[in-house]
Amino acid sequence: MRVTCTGASGFLGQGLVQGLLDAGHSVHVLSRNVEQALGRLPAGVTGSFFDGSTPLSPDALGGAEAVVHLAGEPVDQRWTHDAKQRIHASRVEGTRVLVEAMRQAGCVRHFVCASAVGYYGGARAGQPLTEEDAPGDDFLAHVCQGWEAEAHRAAEVGVRTVRLRIGVVLHPAGGVLHRMLPVFRMGAGGRVGNGHQYVSWVHREDVLALMRFALEHPSLEGAVNATSPEPVTNATFAHTLGGVLERPALLQVPGFVLKARFGEMARVALEGQRVMPRRALEAGFEFRHPHLGEALRNLLPHAGP
Repeated sequence: MRVTCTGASGFLGQGLVQGLLDAGHSVHVLSRNVEQALGRLPAGVTGSFFDGSTPLSPDALGGAEAVVHLAGEPVDQRWTHDAKQRIHASRVEGTRVLVEAMRQAGCVRHFVCASAVGYYGGARAGQPLTEEDAPGDDFLAHVCQGWEAEAHRAAEVGVRTVRLRIGVVLHPAGGVLHRMLPVFRMGAGGRVGNGHQYVSWVHREDVLALMRFALEHPSLEGAVNATSPEPVTNATFAHTLGGVLERPALLQVPGFVLKARFGEMARVALEGQRVMPRRALEAGFEFRHPHLGEALRNLLPHAGP
């Protein structure tokens, strides 16, 4: 299958491209800097320019039968007025531009669009959340709703569309775990706030496998939670990571400290969501790393003081 990807040189994109190539697919990427993106990817990948704001020629899709859309402004930054505008534009308007090019091209049959568990909002008191639950009512939830609404426009013109609501992706090379490791290795790690909020995590290998599964299984469409079947509280996450590293994890980051540093964005870490991957499991997807302790040991095989 000919697959076109956005965000191909990022935290998830590079692994996705390699996995698609290993599975026998051909890959075309869309990027602001095509030369730089191709330099980070295996030989044989082709590319076209895409900045997420200007109209995209249907020819830029490279005759793709499938599109995977991962590009977007990082959410884990202080949400200033300008940052909010960038996040909204990159996620919502960028998806709109891409879907319009898909509509005009007429060749795309399968569309996998990244979304986030932020769709469900925070402060839901540990309630287990599935794809059937209502969205939240905060900034990130509104971004995810707009993002998914634009992705759904592809389904309206006959493109099978999967909206992956991705949780906290774990890998030492990037994301939350990358930022936590130095602190926990020093023995200065611990829970955030009261620690009761849930962390809906997923091993990077599993989220990449689920993306490929979504591409290759035509019965799967609509919203799909890309999270481990066993979310844990923040306190449990900290305790487990400390145990894997053989370091104490007894300290606490007070909520007001996080709010002082990150402002409104701190709510993401202080409230969390308990998200369950019901539709992925019902479709037959098997998580290779469903348990946090095993997942962390797999990611940190040489952990220890």
